Amino acid sequence: MLTVPEMGLQGLYISSSPDRSPVPSPPGSPRTQESCGIAPLTPSHSPKPEARAPQQASFSVVVAIDFGTTSSGYAFSFASDPEAIHMMRKWEGGDPGVAHQKTPTCLLLTPEGVFHSFGYTARDYYHDLDPEEARDWLYFEKFKMKIHSATDLTLKTQLEAVNGKKMLALEVFAHALRFFKEHALQELREQSPCVLEKDTVRWVLTVPAIWKQPAKQFMREAAYLAGLVSREDAEKLLIALEPEAASVYCRKLRLHQLMDLSSRTAGGGRLGERRSIDSSFRHAREQLRRSRHSRTFLVESGVGELWAEMQEGDRYMVADCGGGTVDLTVHQLEQPHGTLKELYKASGGPYGAVGVDLAFEQLLCRIFGEDFIAKFKRQRPAAWVDLTIAFEARKRTAGPHRAGALNISLPFSFIDFYRKQRGHNVETALRRSSVNFVKWSSQGMLRMSCEAMNELFQPTVSGIIQHIEVLLARPEVQGVKLLFLVGGFAESAVLQHAVQTALGTRGLRVVVPHDVGLTILKGAVLFGQAPGVVRVRRSPLTYGVGVLNRFVPGHHPPEKLLVRDGRRWCTDVFERFVAAEQSVALGEEVRRSYCPARPGQRRVLINLYCCAAEDARFITDPGVRKCGALSLELEPDGGPENTGTPPNRREIRAAMQFGDTEIKVTAVDVSTNRSVRAAIDFLSN
Repeated sequence: MLTVPEMGLQGLYISSSPDRSPVPSPPGSPRTQESCGIAPLTPSHSPKPEARAPQQASFSVVVAIDFGTTSSGYAFSFASDPEAIHMMRKWEGGDPGVAHQKTPTCLLLTPEGVFHSFGYTARDYYHDLDPEEARDWLYFEKFKMKIHSATDLTLKTQLEAVNGKKMLALEVFAHALRFFKEHALQELREQSPCVLEKDTVRWVLTVPAIWKQPAKQFMREAAYLAGLVSREDAEKLLIALEPEAASVYCRKLRLHQLMDLSSRTAGGGRLGERRSIDSSFRHAREQLRRSRHSRTFLVESGVGELWAEMQEGDRYMVADCGGGTVDLTVHQLEQPHGTLKELYKASGGPYGAVGVDLAFEQLLCRIFGEDFIAKFKRQRPAAWVDLTIAFEARKRTAGPHRAGALNISLPFSFIDFYRKQRGHNVETALRRSSVNFVKWSSQGMLRMSCEAMNELFQPTVSGIIQHIEVLLARPEVQGVKLLFLVGGFAESAVLQHAVQTALGTRGLRVVVPHDVGLTILKGAVLFGQAPGVVRVRRSPLTYGVGVLNRFVPGHHPPEKLLVRDGRRWCTDVFERFVAAEQSVALGEEVRRSYCPARPGQRRVLINLYCCAAEDARFITDPGVRKCGALSLELEPDGGPENTGTPPNRREIRAAMQFGDTEIKVTAVDVSTNRSVRAAIDFLSN
């Protein structure tokens, strides 16, 4: 069927007819700017997607930055020894009893907006500021979630500091990434000065798998601004999906590095060296016992003991429970090289550890009044941070079987500010409130029962379990018997117990790596060394463009009919590139060929549309929305070496890849065989 992209142009040429008649778009069509027309060179569907091996840049070291909602860190490994992962140095400061291999995602800027510090240093310095002075400083914490929740994310999106002042989100993220870049490079210089030439570092940034393309592009733009890589060297920066990174790391683990929640014993719940992870793998074990050579090959090729006892086709789920989100992915193991195939598109939601913090804030609002808490946060921002630190320390000790009550220190400035605002003390407020499970202790603390603390977890924990149960019910993931619980929130005994109680009875074995909080970071390093390990992914959405098709009476709605120059067209047809939940292999390409609408045209701009449905027919259907634009920058008249081809016959061949962690595009001017600068912008809506 003849298709013509809708571009809002006069004089849009089609190439399927010898006379190349101009076909204008419908009046008032909101497609693109007038200077950016195209026409297809193929009258029917483009060739079937082709798989192409991705080209990888050379590097000598991989540096991964796990940019989390509550805590962040970096790690690295050298190409000469890729599985020897070096963790970042221990951070100065921090909380007693807490391992400091990550640092809080806290950024402090001076009143002039200049970078001051990040992590523990930022948090402690801001805490020690005079209350009046602190009002002028810009302190940002847990700001990663703002990118996830922003429905209209652009490069102009702003973030609000604790004191209410706003700043461009892109600059905030760039400050944080620049901090990690400088720290990592300094450590690398001290360890191996010879490797730090400009083009020898491959950077990896982690993002939730449920993030949409605009958020991923935003992180890439922030990395450019921070100086991790330049736009010209974009391939030196990889975006890693957090549950995928965890999956890549877990496949390397030995049995003694895992904790089986279904068999907690006096020995700590470790899986013995010879213990089966699940009875479903017995057949594989019997085969491997008869063929020790096969097992030795798998282990020596870098696959952990657990995976050596699995057989091709075995399926497992990874639940990445982080500070801001829960991210779920289901993988199928492919032998003999241990590559991974995604069985269902990434799913999850905003059910991270910050949900518990929000529940605590709501509890304070019930006791002291919502207006007071809002005013206290605004006028005593440093003291509010102090209070959240005190709660975080108690939250980490919460457990399903804990007997004693939990004491939470209230800062003196909170007690004093409340008395001045309300005319009575906090003890009176507690007596008058309807909250009877929080008392005032003689030591000047909020005394909360363990049951009350566990109740703060329930909305978030229930959301996580519900998402896992919904995913397990999908027909595409039947046969999953193993669940890896990873991420910082997975350290919580409350969450571990709830997940095991809810899902253990279904025959699902819940397993937690011992270094659960570092699983994603270490996996991101391994992913950077071998990004092809995830061989097949599922497209989360349907993507395509709007085109004109020849009008077919009885098939196309009458209101879509457009008649121009004696030809009958159907407008707003959604031409699909890839469907939601479609399996797409790494390197697989979707190709389209276009020609400029005018001689000498320098730029082609094509609107992209997306939707969750697989069967959308028109770009005006409910749920279909403009999500970005494909831009092709052209050299005039076919480039410096004009071949004599008429400009209106000039062919630009674009190839899009939907099987990577980001949607990628390349383009070639067929007349010169030269590359055309091509990009997809998801932030310009």
